[in-house]
Amino acid sequence: MTLQLPTFDALPPPPKEDKLLEIAIADLKPTQMCVGLAEVQHRRKDFATDSLKERRKYLKGKPVPLVHSPAAGFWMLDRHHRLRGLLEIDPSATAFGYVVLELQEVEADLVLQILQQKGWLYLYNGRGQGPQPPSTLPKNLTELEDDPYRSLVWKLKQEGIIEAAPLIPFHEFRWGAWLRRKPLPPFSSMQLEPALPAARAYARLEKLG
Repeated sequence: MTLQLPTFDALPPPPKEDKLLEIAIADLKPTQMCVGLAEVQHRRKDFATDSLKERRKYLKGKPVPLVHSPAAGFWMLDRHHRLRGLLEIDPSATAFGYVVLELQEVEADLVLQILQQKGWLYLYNGRGQGPQPPSTLPKNLTELEDDPYRSLVWKLKQEGIIEAAPLIPFHEFRWGAWLRRKPLPPFSSMQLEPALPAARAYARLEKLG
C-alpha cells in the first residue's frame, strides 16, 4: 500500500496468563477516535453466545497492551473493537491486560504526548479528518465514532483480500484511509454491499502492484 507509515515503537509480547491484570473495560481509555461498527456488531454477537467461562478463556488469550499512569489511569493500545462489543452487552465486563509502559506521576496530557511520540495514537475521526489534537480522544469506548471505511476493511480482511499485519499499528485504518481516496458508491457500516465489489477490486490490484 502506498500510504507512508510513521515510525512507531513495537509492543512487547504479552506475559504468561498468571501475570495478566484483570481490569474493568469501562475504565480503559481509547487510543483511537473511531471504530468500524460492522466489526463491533460481529464481536457483540460472538460474545452474546459465549458462556462466562468461554469468554474469560478467550479474553486471556487476547490480552490488552496497556499504558498506565497512577495519576491518570489506563490507556488501551489494541482490542478496541472486541471490547467495545463486549461492553455493549455487559457494561460491568472485565478484560485481561498487561502494562507495556508505566508512567509514574504523569498527568493525562503528558501521557498522550508520550503516546503520540511513540506512534501509539490514531488521531483521525470517523470522517477521516485529522490528525486531531490528542486531547479530543474519547474518554471511553462507548464514545468512539463509527468509521464505515474501517468496517469495509474489516470485511475485506474476513474475505482474505487484505492480510492481517499485527505488528503495524492501526494497519486497518491505514487501508481505510487509502480506500477513502477511491471513488466508491455510497455505503455505511451496516450496509457495506454497495461498496464491496469496487473495494475488492482496488485492494486486489494494490496487492498485485
